[in-house]
Amino acid sequence: MRLYVEPMDAVLVDVSPDGRVRLEDEDWSAPTLQEQRAIIYAARQEIAGLTELVDILERHATPPRA
Repeated sequence: MRLYVEPMDAVLVDVSPDGRVRLEDEDWSAPTLQEQRAIIYAARQEIAGLTELVDILERHATPPRA
């Protein structure tokens, strides 16, 4: 996983089941409440962008040739 979190100017590369995160070139840490909110916001923005991409591509998909 790679998620750029703009407010933190950091790239999230992994998350553990217990909520700890690993940022690029850093060790595992428990994010602060502010960091959690920034990560969640960035993830939701990425989901929205990817959903839009999928919708556009599916709308304009060329049917397979027979």
